[in-house]
Amino acid sequence: MLDSLGLDSQTEQVYRAMLAQPHDGVTMLALRLALPESEVRRSLDRLSALALIQPSAAEPVGFRALNPERGLEALLARQQAEVAAQNMKLEASRAAAAQLIAELSFTAGVPDFETEHLVGPATIRDRLADLGDTLEEEVMTFAPGGAHTAEDLAASREPNAALLSRGVRMRTIYLESARNHAATREHVSWLSSQGARVRTAPTLPVRMIIMDRRKAVLPANTSDASVGALVLSGEGIVAALCALFESTWATATPLGTTPANPDSLPSQEAEVLNLLAQGFTDEVIAKRLGVSPRTARRIAADLMTRLEARSRFEAGVHAVQNGWLPATR
Repeated sequence: MLDSLGLDSQTEQVYRAMLAQPHDGVTMLALRLALPESEVRRSLDRLSALALIQPSAAEPVGFRALNPERGLEALLARQQAEVAAQNMKLEASRAAAAQLIAELSFTAGVPDFETEHLVGPATIRDRLADLGDTLEEEVMTFAPGGAHTAEDLAASREPNAALLSRGVRMRTIYLESARNHAATREHVSWLSSQGARVRTAPTLPVRMIIMDRRKAVLPANTSDASVGALVLSGEGIVAALCALFESTWATATPLGTTPANPDSLPSQEAEVLNLLAQGFTDEVIAKRLGVSPRTARRIAADLMTRLEARSRFEAGVHAVQNGWLPATR
């Protein structure tokens, strides 16, 4: 019954017997359960590792089983912390995978991998327009980088309207910081009113446009998208990028709803905690969230104060213990 918590059936048997007969020692437990004493000792070692039993000078047998409510709650909290840590690694892996894909694009002779290298903003803009003219079904976009200029947003309306009028499905994920920028907020609302689907996420791994699940456009340099772009083709590589988009879309917040996790910590703050625990600097956190370094420092300092944490890693640990970071995202 408790195997999902790390207790095999025999260890669970021993734990239940200890709760029912707290004064039984190893020999008596072995007799009650018809087990060799070596197996009972093995189960006791497992229970001790899981912190479900503790040494006790007050008990004649030298140990005692913790109350299930207290012991299992601690075990669940530990598992939650482990899952949260894995989720932090997953988020970092998403970004690393996207970066690796961009870097591999320069490698010649990779099977199932075709690359077109675009240099300069004008070339990128013209090629995107050509690709847009051939779109038939769907365009999926990651739009990181914080606030966009009013001029850029206005210039994108005509081609976006043309796509939507042709029945092309459009899904876009912006950074949540875009909700605080009036021009971007107005543009996103306009997109939604035209039939596009828009969501926001605390961070995005890379700027990316996927067209009809056949071609993907990524920056050649993730630190400066205006330098150049890569048009990637190939069933395997584009399928991987589509999976990255879909997994991010599934956890992003739809426009018109307030981004927050189940414990009411704003998702932007939760993402800062994730990044703090991974050891990122304020400058990197600012870039990932699309905010200024000053804003990132303010959010980080406020969170560490509220968590009474002396280090960034400690802030992440305390956040899990306090229920501020969910076990799944």
